[in-house]
Amino acid sequence: METIQKVLLVITIIGAINWGLIGIFEFDLVGAIFGVGSFLTRAIYTVVGVCGLINIGILMAHLDFKD
Repeated sequence: METIQKVLLVITIIGAINWGLIGIFEFDLVGAIFGVGSFLTRAIYTVVGVCGLINIGILMAHLDFKD
């Protein structure tokens, strides 16, 4: 796996952990660190979302849909 793919995966995992904290404990770690609704918090959420979309593309490129 290329380095950039690993970085994208780590960022996506961090985002997933944050969503887990929100779902289980109603605690937004990113919001707690950088401020709820701040520009930096929104930027982090955007980066995590883009990384997730890129990971979907990487996954689809590696799947073999042939019978």
